[in-house]
This record gives sequence, C-alpha cells and structure tokens, in this order.
Amino acid sequence: MTKNRLTAAERGEEVLQAAVTAFGAAGYQGTKTDEIARLAGVSQPYVIRLFGTKQQLFLDSCNRVCDRIEQTFREAAAQRPDLESLGGAYEKLMAERELLVLLLHGFAASVEPEIGAVVRQRFGGIHQLVRDLTGASAEDTRQFLATGMLLTVLTAMQVAGPDRIPLPWAEELLMTMKIHQPPETD
Repeated sequence: MTKNRLTAAERGEEVLQAAVTAFGAAGYQGTKTDEIARLAGVSQPYVIRLFGTKQQLFLDSCNRVCDRIEQTFREAAAQRPDLESLGGAYEKLMAERELLVLLLHGFAASVEPEIGAVVRQRFGGIHQLVRDLTGASAEDTRQFLATGMLLTVLTAMQVAGPDRIPLPWAEELLMTMKIHQPPETD
C-alpha cells in the first residue's frame, strides 16, 4: 500500500488549518511555530519555508477567518439580502468557535503595526460588505456588527454556541438577541 504524497498547496492548507487551531487556542504571542508544525505533521522549518514568518502565518490565518465570514455573508445574501439573513448565517458560524476566537486574537494583536493594518482593513471590508449586500443604513450596520461582536465574545467565553455553558445572564442576553441556542447536552 503506497501513501499518496500531498502537493505543496495541500500541505500548505494543512499548515494553515493547524495555524487557525493553534492561534485560536493561544493567540499570536502564545503560539509557537513548533506547535503549528506538530499539529500539521511537518517540521518547523517547513512551516517557515511555506509562510516566511510567524507573523505572516498569523495574518494568513486572520485572512482565512475574514474570508470565511465574507463567504458566509455572501451565501446568505444570495438567498435573502437582509441583515436578518446575514445574522442567521453568522449564528451558524458560532459552531466554528476556533474561527471566532482567532478573530478576537487578531483584534488583540492589532498593536503590532502590520497585524493592525490588516485586521483594520479586513474588518472595514466586512463592514462595507454588509452595507453593500443589504443596503442597510450606517446605524443598522453598526448595530448588526455590535451584536456580532457580542456573539463572538460570548462564543469565546463558551456561554453561546453549541458547547455553551448555560448561565442565566448569558441566556438572557441571547434571548434578547433572539439567538436560537441548541438544546443543552449532558
């Protein structure tokens, strides 16, 4: 039985997936490229050969998250171009907790000039995309993004999303946002 060798692009995709997981768990400062390499099943020098620097890998990971959010919004808008549809689509993204946590890590790492420039540009792009897809006013878009950020934080704290820890204050917040939480699991 022979094992199929992965192409460089396929291997790069595996490394990027491992980076999303690692950076989502420990953030930019707390993640070492050795850990990413271990998760991807490659050597640390190979990670650097593919991405150049840890910072570039982090930026590529943040871009992956923003691409996923934008793709999700475009797909929702293709069905119904309004904020409610986009909100329902973002609610589904809550199941991909590592993506949302990585987004928060990207905001936190924005003190690094290169990271900050990319994260600000991407968040501004999401803002504009929401307006373009829905025709929403500036105020409605602000409210939509503010609600999304609250959902992101609640998901990161594990009080929203599929593996949530049900706490009365969080349940109250989610109910006021009309978020449909999956039933609790034992």
